[in-house]
Amino acid sequence: MPDGRTTKRTTTRPARRPAPAARTATAAAASAGRRAPRTARRHPKEPRGNPPATAVVVTGGGSGIGRATCLALAEAGRPVAVWDIDAAGARRTARDCVAGHQVAAIGLGVDVADTAALPRAVERSLAAVGAIGGLVHSAGVAGAAPVTAVDDELWDGVLDVNLRAAATLTRALHPALCGAGPGSAIVYVSSIEGFVGNTWLAAYCASKAGLLGLTRSAAHTLGPDGIRVNSVCPGAVDTPLLAPLLAMPGTRESLEQRTPLGRLAQPEDVARAVRFLLSDDAAYVTGTSLVVDGGLTAVAGL
Repeated sequence: MPDGRTTKRTTTRPARRPAPAARTATAAAASAGRRAPRTARRHPKEPRGNPPATAVVVTGGGSGIGRATCLALAEAGRPVAVWDIDAAGARRTARDCVAGHQVAAIGLGVDVADTAALPRAVERSLAAVGAIGGLVHSAGVAGAAPVTAVDDELWDGVLDVNLRAAATLTRALHPALCGAGPGSAIVYVSSIEGFVGNTWLAAYCASKAGLLGLTRSAAHTLGPDGIRVNSVCPGAVDTPLLAPLLAMPGTRESLEQRTPLGRLAQPEDVARAVRFLLSDDAAYVTGTSLVVDGGLTAVAGL
């Protein structure tokens, strides 16, 4: 029951909002101590979303992933310098780029393990295709042998082409990449076997894992120059390099069954990933690796 006392109700009013001018002054004061965001350095001639107009050197461009990459870049309007130890294959790819996509292209016979030959190849490429703003190191060899049987010649041959050449190519092309301006980029073609082992490919696995370390180091070094460095890590790709393995009875079927997407990669699958990493769409991507394996390493290895 009521006790006869009356309770006075008190209402608390909310604090007044500052006037617009006061709010503006407050926001300005709060942001005064914050550093203004840096404006990204960009290729001066290209809008966002378009690839830079500069040329790209592609090693191993005579076949497989390298050839597919050349054609994918040419499709996007980028000139290409096709380097391959197979000079005829390099020239064939260059002709196809010109005929199919009307871009400047040159095919050169280049042994990427011959460091002394690189400056001349760079010079000839610049003369033929203009400013070079990209490098794709796709040349590679497998060298099948377990670590207990690999000899010095095989080990050195695989490491020279797959890994050492990536560093010497980067060094040889560094002035050209800097001269092409912000937007220049490098892509090393590594492998999922840089992450997972294969008993028959000791030197290959070591070289591809080494490329991942080189990617991180080079990205750190070249970032201030406006040059991005990344890797792609393909899985099982239907190329001449994998042909001996795929020729073994049941191997292709086994790989397809273990791959979540149910098929082997085609070179074009990897080439499109490379083209993305070279493009302005990846302008803030550097020092990393992009796995292109249909999900194989999500559940298994080769």
